[in-house]
Amino acid sequence: MMLKRLEQWDQLSFCRLFNRCNSRYCAKGSYWLSKTADGPLYLLLVLTLLALDVTDAKEFSLLLLTAFAIELPLYLVLKNCIRRARPADVLTAYIQAHITPSDQFSLPSGHTAGAFVVLTCIACYYPMILPLVLCWALGIGMSRILLGVHFPLDVVAGALLGTTCALTAHFLMY
Repeated sequence: MMLKRLEQWDQLSFCRLFNRCNSRYCAKGSYWLSKTADGPLYLLLVLTLLALDVTDAKEFSLLLLTAFAIELPLYLVLKNCIRRARPADVLTAYIQAHITPSDQFSLPSGHTAGAFVVLTCIACYYPMILPLVLCWALGIGMSRILLGVHFPLDVVAGALLGTTCALTAHFLMY
């Protein structure tokens, strides 16, 4: 009974948020924001920090690599064990996603998990830019909902997964 209510809340919350993004400008902005959480840009971040010889860049890069080494396998296992359908597959009569997702399942949000790995690692080494990176990571999660590929609880699960993996990596390293 409780799970059913939670699922109903999740679907209703999704519909309310998704329907607010009915302009092509919102969808396009969400698309480009979401693209900033693609994996190759994390490599570019590391290479830029190392090239600029930023303080603690090597340690930060090692933490980020370790955190992603923990997060990615867990993400894949969770996604393929839980096998939650995406919003467009559940709410076919109501919505059509703005993008085609890269895989079939919804929970957890991998883009959000990756963004929160980066956020947590930055919190450990560069806390002065934390407010900016927090806004970015939260924006990534919201963009995944507005694009129609994740429910809100998928995003929450992704945020928890990314944060937990980064904190675990930090604990293992220090």
